[in-house]
Amino acid sequence: MTTATPEPTAADPFGTARLRDSTLRSWQDSPTRLIEDTNVERDLRVGAYRDRLFVELAQNAADAAMAGGTPGRVRVSLVDRELRFANTGAPLDARGVASLASLRASGKGEGAVGRFGVGFAAVRTVSDRPSVVSTTGGVAFSAERTREAAGIAGDVPVLRLPWPVVNDVPEGFDTEVRLPLRDDIDGAALLDDLKGDIADLLLALPWLAEAEVDGRVWTRAVDGHTVQIRGPEKETRWLTHRGDVVWAVPVTDEGTPEPLGEDVLHAPTPTDDGLSLPARLLASLPVEPSRRRALPGAELDRALEAAAAEYVQLVRLLPAEQRFALVPVPGFPKSTVDAKLRDEVLARLGSEPWLSTQDGGEVAGRQAKVLDVDVPGLPKLLADVVPNMLKGAAPAQVLKAVSVQVISIEEVLETLTGATREPGWWHDVYDALAKAVESHALAAERLDGLPVPLSDGRTLPGARGCLLVEGSAELLELLSDVDIPGLRLVHPAASHPLLERLGAKQADARELLNADQLRDAVERSVEDVRSGLDGTTLAGAVLRLVADCGDDAPGWVGALALPATESWRRADELVLPASPLLDVFDEEVFEEDGALDVLDEDFAEDWPAGTLKAAGVLDSFALVTDDEPHEPDHDLPDEEAWWDSLPEPPSTLLAVRDLDLVADDAWPAALRLLAARPETWHALRAPHGHARWWIAQYAVLGGLAPNEWRLPDADLAGLYDEVPDLGLSEQLLAAAGVRADLTLSTVEEAGDLLNRLADPERAVSAGLTTRAHDAVVESGLAPRPPRAVRAADGSVVDDALVLDVPWGAGALAADQYVVAPEEPERLAELLDLPLASTTPAEVTSEGEYAPWADLPALKLVADQLGIRLPEGGVLVHDPLTVSIEGAAHDVQWWSDDRLHAADTSEGLARAFAWAAGRWPDRHLITALLDDPSPRTLLA
Repeated sequence: MTTATPEPTAADPFGTARLRDSTLRSWQDSPTRLIEDTNVERDLRVGAYRDRLFVELAQNAADAAMAGGTPGRVRVSLVDRELRFANTGAPLDARGVASLASLRASGKGEGAVGRFGVGFAAVRTVSDRPSVVSTTGGVAFSAERTREAAGIAGDVPVLRLPWPVVNDVPEGFDTEVRLPLRDDIDGAALLDDLKGDIADLLLALPWLAEAEVDGRVWTRAVDGHTVQIRGPEKETRWLTHRGDVVWAVPVTDEGTPEPLGEDVLHAPTPTDDGLSLPARLLASLPVEPSRRRALPGAELDRALEAAAAEYVQLVRLLPAEQRFALVPVPGFPKSTVDAKLRDEVLARLGSEPWLSTQDGGEVAGRQAKVLDVDVPGLPKLLADVVPNMLKGAAPAQVLKAVSVQVISIEEVLETLTGATREPGWWHDVYDALAKAVESHALAAERLDGLPVPLSDGRTLPGARGCLLVEGSAELLELLSDVDIPGLRLVHPAASHPLLERLGAKQADARELLNADQLRDAVERSVEDVRSGLDGTTLAGAVLRLVADCGDDAPGWVGALALPATESWRRADELVLPASPLLDVFDEEVFEEDGALDVLDEDFAEDWPAGTLKAAGVLDSFALVTDDEPHEPDHDLPDEEAWWDSLPEPPSTLLAVRDLDLVADDAWPAALRLLAARPETWHALRAPHGHARWWIAQYAVLGGLAPNEWRLPDADLAGLYDEVPDLGLSEQLLAAAGVRADLTLSTVEEAGDLLNRLADPERAVSAGLTTRAHDAVVESGLAPRPPRAVRAADGSVVDDALVLDVPWGAGALAADQYVVAPEEPERLAELLDLPLASTTPAEVTSEGEYAPWADLPALKLVADQLGIRLPEGGVLVHDPLTVSIEGAAHDVQWWSDDRLHAADTSEGLARAFAWAAGRWPDRHLITALLDDPSPRTLLA
């Protein structure tokens, strides 16, 4: 072997001669060393570093920039088949040259990626005569010169023997690698390959700020966590996290992540280990000498675990709704490293906080919760009810990968049951669920247990049986606070069409007023208020319902507790402050514990009078109606007595209440008030009605009951006095029971009539006396017998007979009997008098029997009247004498077992009329017997 001599024009600042001498001696001392060096360089050239030329040169340039403390620039060009790679940064030094000339040693310092290490061997893939020139000097390598120096032919390790060269570094740069290309290398193709890789190299090597390739420029800029790579044709952005490792994911100009589909492990430059993570990993990991594969072992495992821990930091750089994009998707791993790294990343995402929750916090995957169905807007509403509810939507496979808990809608509903929230919050929940149901993302059947807030403050599961209120805004506001046990009244602020779809029913004011639960609440409202509860809310709600229903409110609303002057009373026990009833009711009525009270004046001003009256508050006399009365249970005064006075129970009832509260001196005004309203006027005039019946007996007009007076034109003079002038019309007086006739409704009236007949101070005509007796009989009533009776002559006697047979009148004086044309037996019973027919009597005179046909005068009369002669005949007396109680009486006719007649026209006519059944014609028959001429008949 011979020692090479350096070119005389090149200085040797790096001591290359010494390096060459040392290497040549080692080869000389150990021929196998030459062979080893040759084989190592060949392996690096054809194996480990093929296709890594620019990667290795870029690494060296980045190390030089880092050593110089300023982001570096590189320029790659092709000059006369020579590839040149110029860079800024720390220039070449002796240590670096020593590293270049050693295939197994590296002079890189702490933090350097690959400054002049083994990787420089990559230049051998394209050149047999590489050189490096720098501002401090230059070195060259040559296969030909190495063979000459070693004195051998064939393949030699080119990079073992450096020679000094002139350091003509291009302006603006500190170092340049020059690679004369072998004939089989396509320089243009090399530049094209570099153009495709340069952006990735700038990302991987943070100390490189600019790269120029064949006149085209790429730059690298950093803005916070974003790295921007600008090229001649396109610009890319990467969101990066830099710690012990670098994680990077492409993003749009707006910062939206564009996850990687396939990539390779960068250590920190590309390896052949494929990765399927959404982001790129750039880390100083243990790699094989070729730098193409990660070196398996515990050190690699620890490095991957540490890298996975930092992956979460990259994820957290993204907005919450975009973080799901960085969760690795399921699939087969691209390499052993990929499998390990994916598992570690997913484990970290499951155990460390990165998922944003609806309440603004962050939780780990296994702590997070999502709904099993996508209901936009609902998770946000559930933030404070279901802890750790995720913000934003993510694919189910992503959630499963990081162990997110998937909860069902049914579980959510169970959690919500009993929850206390504002009604408006529930409405928002229903709105979100309704949209999911309408889009068929959620089956309505799954919402059967959906909680519903009620107006009474409770929240109960299930919409079925609930009522959705329809009505005015004022009604909805009042109902929002009302407490009606048993009535599942949806709070108006929570009302939503979804509830109707789930079984709730729409209810207007009328339907609510028909609810049994509301009726129960109203009927116990007075008791509740007196026990200390506030009745204002219920009162307002019910009155609003009544107002919305108009006048058609149920009668039980009258039980509603309303404020009075001193306390709370039923509505139907209250009178409006300006009611005319205050002038007609007795003052005692309004005293403490009285039957009525006056509605609080301030409360009355808050509601229309019509609404208050519809609720039962009195402004005038109130009606009591019943379409199917079954018994006297309507709280009317003396109702049972009235009921008993009727010939049969009433089929309907229309009455006026509170008549018994009228002051005695106020009845004229009360009657005018009754007549002023069509409803009460109709009730007053109802045939056999309670109002007329009661007023007639118990009202006071001029100091007496109306039925104790007669109308001015009534033919009752003597029995009843004419009603005084009270300013009331005759029609109103008649409706009030002032008498126009002798109609009797009560036992008391019938007894009063008999007593009036028995009053000797009264002058009563015989006809009126008879009509009065007939009225008592026809009434069917049974008064006590009077102390005296009025006889046929109008006199009042203590004892008399009731004339039940007409022939008795001929034997009795007019003051001895009472006339009763109709039902004398009934009158005798009522007056406790004997019948005239029961009094012992005997015909004491002798009579001669004469058949009717043998009496010519009677035959002529019968012919004139067209009367058929009766069978038999009559005993004719002259005179006819009858003995009654020992006293003899001459009479015109008589009847016992036989018919008797005096031989007179009067006697024969009466006997004949009785026998022929023509008793009303007795006087005409008498006249015809005296004068049978046609003149008598016609006159």
